[in-house]
Amino acid sequence: MPAGSAAAPPYAVEIMPDGADWKHCGLRVLELRDGAGHVFATGAFEMIVLPLAGSCTVECDGERFELAGRRDVFSRVTDFAYVPRDARVVIRGSGRFALAAARCERRLPPRYGPAEDVPVELRGAGPASRQVNNFGTPDGFPFAERLIACEVLTPGGCWSSYPPHKHDEERPGESVLEEIYYFEVAGESGMAYQRVYGGPDLLAEVRTGDAVLVPSGWHGPSMAVPGHDLYYLNVMAGPSPERAWRVRDDPAHAWIRDTWTDLPADPRLPLTSPEGRS
Repeated sequence: MPAGSAAAPPYAVEIMPDGADWKHCGLRVLELRDGAGHVFATGAFEMIVLPLAGSCTVECDGERFELAGRRDVFSRVTDFAYVPRDARVVIRGSGRFALAAARCERRLPPRYGPAEDVPVELRGAGPASRQVNNFGTPDGFPFAERLIACEVLTPGGCWSSYPPHKHDEERPGESVLEEIYYFEVAGESGMAYQRVYGGPDLLAEVRTGDAVLVPSGWHGPSMAVPGHDLYYLNVMAGPSPERAWRVRDDPAHAWIRDTWTDLPADPRLPLTSPEGRS
């Protein structure tokens, strides 16, 4: 979904479950200027408000959260707010804000997520190095019912989402999860590439504001071209009452993990931290 193709003002991106082919997870990207406000109802979805650029306040159920945010996704790890289903939410601020969503059944309390509590993981090694900010994963944020979300930062010239993997069967070691990739690329002319196969088939050039939907099949690699760091926000949810991210590597490429044993992570990582760019 190229930038602008899923726009529905005031949302620069609006991808929500609306039928048999897409049932569980959603994403909106809200743009606000000059401290403007936006009111919305969560309906049947729990959501996380995540600043991509800028800062805001989030009001819900009598709670008010001040999100310090960040200059952009490449500058620091950000704080965030969780808001429950069946809620009225008011956001006021300036910037660009992701609203990651998952259809759920229980109504849980709203919560503030401090940046310093976000687990930052270095995954892979060598040319397959990346940074994962686990702000909305089951281990990093155990206070949601179905929503799973994380940020991945890949230094220019590295591959991430590698080896390719899938999560479209309920079985030992694998869970059923729809997934959205939302991309931002450093640099005015920055670009990257995304592969999906074994279900939908896609090899696409992606740029800032683009999104890729993965209902099934193998996905990866996500390829950052030299000179341009790559960011993507992953949003996942599925039908299982257990909130778990379990994946199966493509057997044709799973062997690559064994080659990482003696390789260090890319020395540019971590690209960001709660204190700012490292």
